[in-house]
Amino acid sequence: MSLRRHFENIKNVACRILLKRRCTLRKVLAIVLIFSVVSFVILNYCYFHSSKYTKIPSLPPVPNIRCRLDKDLGLFDQMARNHDTPGSVRIGKRVLVLLETPYTKSAKKIMAALSAARFEYKVEDTGGKLPALTHFEKGRFGVVIFEHLQSYVNMAYWNRQLVDKYCRDFDVGMIFFVSSPDEFGIEFERIPDYPLLLQYNLAIKNYRLNMVSDVWRIIRPGELIEERMPDDDWTVFHPNHTAFEPLAYAQIAEPFYKNASPGYDVINRTLITALLDTGKIDGIKKILFGNNLKFWLHHPLLLDSISYLSHGKLSLPLERYIQVDVDDVFVGAIGTRIKAKDVEAMVQTQERLQHKVEGFHFMLGFSGWYFYHGDDAENEGDKKILEEKDKFWWFGHMWRHEQPHKFDQDYLEKSMSNNLEFAKEKGISVVHQYAVSPHHSGVYPVHEPLYNVWKKTWDIRVTSTEEYPKLHPFYIRRGFIHQGIMVLPRQTCGLYTHTIYIDEYPGGREHLDDSIKGGELFQSFLYNPINVFMTHQSNYANDRLALYTFESAIKFVQCWTNLQLKQVPPLELAIKYFEMYPEEKTPIWKNPCDYKRHQSIWSANKTCKRLPKFLVIGPQKTGTTALYTFLGMHPAIKSNYNSQETFEEVQFFNGNNYEKGLDWYMDHFPNLTNDSTDLLFEKSATYFDNADAPMRAFALLPKTKIISILVDPAKRAYSWYQHMRAHTDPTALNYTFYDILTAPDTAPRRVRGLRNRCLEPGLYAQHILHWLDYFPAQQLFVIDGELLKANPVLVMDQVQKFLTVEPYFNYTEHLRFDPKKGFYCQVLTDDRNKCLGMSKGRQYPPMDVKSGEFLKQFYSKPNLALSKLLTKLNFHLPKWLDESLGA
Repeated sequence: MSLRRHFENIKNVACRILLKRRCTLRKVLAIVLIFSVVSFVILNYCYFHSSKYTKIPSLPPVPNIRCRLDKDLGLFDQMARNHDTPGSVRIGKRVLVLLETPYTKSAKKIMAALSAARFEYKVEDTGGKLPALTHFEKGRFGVVIFEHLQSYVNMAYWNRQLVDKYCRDFDVGMIFFVSSPDEFGIEFERIPDYPLLLQYNLAIKNYRLNMVSDVWRIIRPGELIEERMPDDDWTVFHPNHTAFEPLAYAQIAEPFYKNASPGYDVINRTLITALLDTGKIDGIKKILFGNNLKFWLHHPLLLDSISYLSHGKLSLPLERYIQVDVDDVFVGAIGTRIKAKDVEAMVQTQERLQHKVEGFHFMLGFSGWYFYHGDDAENEGDKKILEEKDKFWWFGHMWRHEQPHKFDQDYLEKSMSNNLEFAKEKGISVVHQYAVSPHHSGVYPVHEPLYNVWKKTWDIRVTSTEEYPKLHPFYIRRGFIHQGIMVLPRQTCGLYTHTIYIDEYPGGREHLDDSIKGGELFQSFLYNPINVFMTHQSNYANDRLALYTFESAIKFVQCWTNLQLKQVPPLELAIKYFEMYPEEKTPIWKNPCDYKRHQSIWSANKTCKRLPKFLVIGPQKTGTTALYTFLGMHPAIKSNYNSQETFEEVQFFNGNNYEKGLDWYMDHFPNLTNDSTDLLFEKSATYFDNADAPMRAFALLPKTKIISILVDPAKRAYSWYQHMRAHTDPTALNYTFYDILTAPDTAPRRVRGLRNRCLEPGLYAQHILHWLDYFPAQQLFVIDGELLKANPVLVMDQVQKFLTVEPYFNYTEHLRFDPKKGFYCQVLTDDRNKCLGMSKGRQYPPMDVKSGEFLKQFYSKPNLALSKLLTKLNFHLPKWLDESLGA
């Protein structure tokens, strides 16, 4: 409403008052004033909150970050150091973290930083027993981190001596975070037998770094933080030895500490807030921080400290590859879309960023159906994008902004073909074999038709998502490869579809600037050698927040670090990523129903009731097929469907089948109705001793129950050898059992392979402990295989109780001993049984004496370990185990 119209209304009201009532001019003016104020407030509320009004455009925010020593101007340029030490350094690429408890905020921040950097680390209690520090005359750890300096000072004498000796022997350094004590009145404290005085509970400002320290690699010194630090509990260091080198300085801020002494004036003094002990005192290099990781600059300082103290063994590369995706350039409600001037601003910003980021291009994603669906000005923006199309890189979405997981393969193929035709018609060059799915739908959790159509229609090789393994926390996002398509982790950078105006940013502009200046966005650059950032077209319209954000963030990164920012095409980027992190190639399938966000982007026709409630894990040749058969007789227990390759076994968690995906696995189980209480299960005897199976099974089925069958490991080994002979394996036919058992590591590969398959599954305690690394003991049930053969009814009653399955099934009426086969079979009629096939229950020739003696000796210690483990778990010891130990 115009100002003129507003005052017209006021005048009309005043006239009506004067005509209908007798009142003084003062009353009229008062009424007019009140009406004016109230109407003005109402109008403004409607103006800013009704969709009928359009926000008055304001000038977009302008990046205002400046470097004090700007290398672009040639004022300062320090070469990043390489911390590699010449010669042989006998230490591993792991961090030992010693904490009082892993549950404090400071401890969690340390572990989060190490996880973000992908450093392998081991956490131990400072008051407990230390782990093994060496292995075959090599140090296992490259650096030792203490959550608190006091934890080190108060450490048990023998533990401290052990850590000190390890650090001296292997030239390993220590890192300490020094917290101010909570006790009232403690202002100064001297470290016992150490020439260092600590001053506590200070408020500081004017934070800066030592310009010439050898510690710096990522950090680029020269900047100054003039504002006061947010915490008033800083510790500063007063060293009294030439071994100490200051790393950071600051000045006191008012109030300079919580319990200030009268007349104590150090306002203008420069104090040390981070310190390097060069090792001249006791032969151990140490770095001390006067605060914890709440202070953003301590993150790059920590990375440089770890690199320096580990002789470069634990060091991130300086190259940072980035990609900025602009999703849905034609998609958006009227009033939020890009206009022609916004496109011009994108082009200009891209040109500026190309001077700072080698090869930089915005990646524009499009859904062609929405082209020219804005108002006149926004349609001109669409037109301008196509005029400038060759300046950007492009990737395809769906034809319409739809979630792929809701559609079948035929629909997806038609949709993507429409988008491809649009690209050809408009001359959009889509050459990078990269695509993104709306809302991350179908990428993870995986929707197989999406991957199929991507490959068929676009020849897609690369995509990205922020959902694997899940959205939060941001530093745990990882990549994987499925169906030959490389999935890169994606970062959100704090901008979403609804973040359009700077004064309406959630938490205010200060919150966005905090992310840029040391917060989450800065840490994404810092910790991730490869970053794919997600933005939306609306972030480039209106206040152009994305342009502001990335220009500011990149400038801030280059002010404070030596990181070298680059961009390469998506396919090259993905190849680099999986060269850096080859361990991430195979995805870890998790249960979508455990995470609401994932369940919302999972096909509605899928159900988690199609996942097993328990697993029979083996090992092989212990009676697993008999147990599988007995379980299948129960009316409330349903097994998996048979596999064409492996018969009754799915063998998902332990081999190549795992890469076929969750849909493939679930297709091996029957669909249950929502009200069904039946239990699904699968039996794969190869799971028991597989290195990957426990972790993978726990990731997907953390609440599933685990059943294992154990027999005398010597008999199991002989049975496997005879099993291979029965299957005409050339190695088993050409070598005696004793030859196989005693084969040296120089023997032919097939001989060694058969030897290992005979012996290693029988190391029962070792494999059970591996499963217990993931599953709680109450979810594990161990069956005596000899008892299962001799009295299956008793064992199956125990299994039913463990599974808490209903109704109770009386196996006495359904199992009967078959004298011809020599074991129990299913009862069909009064005079007819259904037994296992010819391959089950074979009679083998007796084992030779030499092999028996070898196996008795080989399994003596493993059987003792099994006895102790089963006793600890309150499991009844099998009779064969008692006999083997008694002998």
